[in-house]
Amino acid sequence: MSVSREKLMNLLLAPHVSEKSARATEQGNHYVFRVRTDARKPDIKAAVEQMFGVKVESVQVLNQQGKQKRFGRFEGRRSDTKKAYVRLAAGQTIDFAGVEKA
Repeated sequence: MSVSREKLMNLLLAPHVSEKSARATEQGNHYVFRVRTDARKPDIKAAVEQMFGVKVESVQVLNQQGKQKRFGRFEGRRSDTKKAYVRLAAGQTIDFAGVEKA
């Protein structure tokens, strides 16, 4: 079952920037992306390879539950998110500065 090109383009929401993701990039050639909650590993791999022109070695996925938050007397809940840790093949890199947003 292949996924359409348009769906692959909408699968990756944004790169996830944090101290942990920066450390993962430096040490293990991993890149972290926020992805749609219905994304699957093969689809994430295909999306990264198509968008950035790199060879993906592995994908690990993390489902993060939204936190309960309170603002005064109002209670709410943050949305659930999904992150993908994408490991590239040796010698491959992604340059986010050179990528234009469509």
